[in-house]
Amino acid sequence: MRFNVPCKTFYNAVSAVSKVINAKNSLNILDNFRIRLEGDVLTVTGADMDNELTARIHVTDAEGDFCFCVTARRLVDLLKELPDQGITFRLDEQTYEVEIEYTGGKYNLTAMDGNEYPVFRTDEDDATEPISFSINSTNLIKGLEYTIFAVGDDDYRPMMKGVYFDLDEDHLTFVATDTHKLVRYIDNRVAPGAKGSCIMPVKPATVIRTVFSKESVLNFTISRKSATIENENFTFKCSFLNGRFPDYNRVIPKNSPFRLVLDRSAALNAIRRVAVFVDPGYGLEKFKITPDKLLIKSDDNNMCTCARETLACSYNGPEMVIGFSAPFLIEFMNVLPTDEVYIDLADPSRAGVFSPSENEEGTDLVMLLMPMNVDKF
Repeated sequence: MRFNVPCKTFYNAVSAVSKVINAKNSLNILDNFRIRLEGDVLTVTGADMDNELTARIHVTDAEGDFCFCVTARRLVDLLKELPDQGITFRLDEQTYEVEIEYTGGKYNLTAMDGNEYPVFRTDEDDATEPISFSINSTNLIKGLEYTIFAVGDDDYRPMMKGVYFDLDEDHLTFVATDTHKLVRYIDNRVAPGAKGSCIMPVKPATVIRTVFSKESVLNFTISRKSATIENENFTFKCSFLNGRFPDYNRVIPKNSPFRLVLDRSAALNAIRRVAVFVDPGYGLEKFKITPDKLLIKSDDNNMCTCARETLACSYNGPEMVIGFSAPFLIEFMNVLPTDEVYIDLADPSRAGVFSPSENEEGTDLVMLLMPMNVDKF
């Protein structure tokens, strides 16, 4: 078996697929790529126990039809260092000896039988009809970027350790929460055509953001336990988390009458500066809000330090003192996409509702942050 392929093209494919492979695997075979040549199409597959990613590239001077496995890390490291020119890849189908040759160099590797590579388990025995729809990669990635930072890491709440996809006939909702913060992003530009839901773990969500970063139309198929996401270059299969996601709509306040309007950049910089002086075990930043001024304060009694910042603002309610976690505030301000930020409040014991001053057409982004107790300002 042999084929020719540009080194950069081959490297981009294996580098993307390597994102799925764990640093340590319970099965040694998963330290490898499965490579298959069929006609002039070469497929490179990487997997762990729950996810599988396959890249497709076109090659020239192809001979043979064979499937084999080769060590992933070594192949990626080699292709990264080779010059950007065509390479010839040869495999002895009897001895499984691999030869990679280019102008000026030759490298030899040992391969294994590709039929020993595990196959991703699908839901073929599930009587439920899968939901299939098309989604632009930029819309999918934006939904994940707005929510993934709010995913929980509590092993006692495994259903919160992923991004919740809530499908409806004419829109797709992304949700993530760790009980302290919650993000809900509705995209009305996506029409799944059916009702359904799933919880995608952090790893496959991260892989999607990396692999499908170039704008393309993705075919998204959701079954009971897994999803398949595909475009012309990649096919990604991932398993879902088990469990029932909380009813997020019940958590979002229906009436928060007081609105605080802040310049996002100025607020973010001030919050970061004040955060240097927070008690590291508590992370509390205190807000004292008046109609035209916001006073941000933090202190660490153990170190006898204190910080204050004053910001111009617009506020339509009575004077209020409320506390929030500084790290969570920084995350919110980093993710919100507009120059102005709205924070809707009711009282110091109820969650603050963060939102952009203007949502992109067809979308609705809401971020919820639970307050912290403030004994005195």
